[in-house]
Amino acid sequence: DFFAKRANLTVSGQLNVETHACALSDVYTFGPTFRAENSHTTRHLCEFWMIEPEIAFADLNDDINLAEDYLKYCVKYALEMCAEDLQFFEESTHGEVGLRDRLKNVLDNPFKRLTYTEAIEILSKIHKSGEFTFEVEPVWGIDLPSEHERYLCEKIFKKPVVLTNYPKEIKAFYMKLDEDGKTVSAADILVPKIGEIIGGSQREHRTDVLIKRCIESGLDPSQIWWYLDLRKYGTVPHAGFGLGFERLILFITGLDNIRDVIPFPRWAGKAEF
Repeated sequence: DFFAKRANLTVSGQLNVETHACALSDVYTFGPTFRAENSHTTRHLCEFWMIEPEIAFADLNDDINLAEDYLKYCVKYALEMCAEDLQFFEESTHGEVGLRDRLKNVLDNPFKRLTYTEAIEILSKIHKSGEFTFEVEPVWGIDLPSEHERYLCEKIFKKPVVLTNYPKEIKAFYMKLDEDGKTVSAADILVPKIGEIIGGSQREHRTDVLIKRCIESGLDPSQIWWYLDLRKYGTVPHAGFGLGFERLILFITGLDNIRDVIPFPRWAGKAEF
């Protein structure tokens, strides 16, 4: 009633910040986001903060390069400016043994890049051979659970991994459709201990394709008329990503539960504060 129409809490500031990217080129947003995901894992919250850069005149490769550089910058800053804190986290009774070495590994190695399809082939081969049995069988088309993500970066490559070109059915409507018509130009960065820490994509800048993807996803295009208007008279290729701030803190401190890195954690079934 307050807004005279249905209004929802946002899961991302990305769609809005794209309006600024089209005017100002390189921008970012940092604010609270909300997810109604009924998940009780140690890395999920219903309310958290998200850092979301959006860059104009950029494709997926540019987006990945920025995301890798950004994550490395944050880790390097923590190692240099918060050395005593990291020593405390590592040496405390409940700290993570080898925390600083894990963080240095992020800086010392280029992230491994491979497609979603290649990752599924690797995981499926391991699962079928009996080398390791996953709880969820890795087959093409599934949204990779944490066990798959962490196995890739902790056991196989032993460093951060960038997965690209996911099936369109498990990604958002605004991600650029690839030439094969089956995948989208999306990229997730996976890190040891956490799994996915960054998710991004090149945005769909073709109006006709974007409208079709909206309909396929069950979204009425008229509900996002202002977003479609950004493409009405032509636009530029642009891309962006989101980094969950609490997951970044969790990754750097080595703590075990994301609820311990936010002042007032809220998760499914729990919103006391």
